[in-house]
Parts: sequence; structure tokens; C-alpha cells
Amino acid sequence: MERRDFIIKSGLAAAAVAVAPKTLLANESAEYSLAVPQGAVTDYKVTKDETKNGVRTVVATPSAKVCSKQIDIEIDAKTKTITSCKFTGGCPGNAIGLCSLIKGMKVSDVVTKLKGTPCAKRGTSCPDQLAMILSSLK
Repeated sequence: MERRDFIIKSGLAAAAVAVAPKTLLANESAEYSLAVPQGAVTDYKVTKDETKNGVRTVVATPSAKVCSKQIDIEIDAKTKTITSCKFTGGCPGNAIGLCSLIKGMKVSDVVTKLKGTPCAKRGTSCPDQLAMILSSLK
């Protein structure tokens, strides 16, 4: 009986998040919130930034507050579009999905879409770190 109740409650919680994510904002006691975190977590480090044959390669270590350990990004130097992205560590499915979605997007559009994306109460997330790293590039 307990297992069935757990499954039902879990299913309803997942459905509520998928169908009506704004309801999380109304409930301040929710573990996850879609509200933009207060202040940016900027302890990421760009460890490599070089351009060869029109491709800018950026390697960065995101904040220790997120699960991923490294982000590798390739940008077409002329069009300023993402040609490749890879997260090392973190949630594999989310990282692969995120990289697939941003491939071909302009860097400025990726920053606009992802900046401020929260993950639990960390004050940042892997997508937020990616946006901050991209926005720091000159």
C-alpha cells in the first residue's frame, strides 16, 4: 500500500511540474523553484580560449555548486554560433539534450535563454553556468 501511494504522489508531482510549472512559484516551501536566483554564482573558470581555423574553442570549469565538472564549447568565430557543446559530469541526459538544443544557436540567444536557470537551491545550474561563461567571452 505504501509503495502505491508513493508512486501516485510521485506521478502527480511530476505531472504538476510538467503541466503547470508556475505553481512552484506560488509554493515557497517547494524544494524546487523556477524563480531566478538572487545574485549570480560566478566562480567558474575559463581554462582555455583559443581560435584556430575560424573555430573558437572554449574549455571551462563551472562552479563547484553544480554537478558538471567541465564544459567544452566550440563557436564559429565568424557567425558566433555554437557548433559543439559537451558537459563532463552532471546529468548525462540533460547535458546531451541541452547541447543538442543549443547547437546552431547564436551565443547571445543562448545567454538570453539560459541565464538565471535555477537548480534546486544552488543559486545556479549547469545551463546558468554555460550562459555566464558564454557571456564572459569577448
